[in-house]
Amino acid sequence: MASKTTLNAKNLETLGAERLAQLLVEISTGSAMAKRRLRLELAGAQSPKEAGREVAKRLTSIARARSFVHWQNRKPLVTDLESQKRAIKEQIAPTDPTEALALT
Repeated sequence: MASKTTLNAKNLETLGAERLAQLLVEISTGSAMAKRRLRLELAGAQSPKEAGREVAKRLTSIARARSFVHWQNRKPLVTDLESQKRAIKEQIAPTDPTEALALT
């Protein structure tokens, strides 16, 4: 049996939505990737169209970047791109396949 302090979804649910929201804001401070992920989730909760806008905005930002990606910075970029791909597949494609296709 897992301890009540073990990090899992069931134990975190006991904290309640308000406390979890406070923790997410605190944890995401200083982390652009975490903030982008939270913004994407909020947009997806509004509508697939909003999620599509967030994904398009991020992909445009990545495409415009002209800096060299050093091998040490490769992993965060790949993680970011995978996150965008997951959002397209899971949040946008089920309800708006045309928009999902346009984003790929």
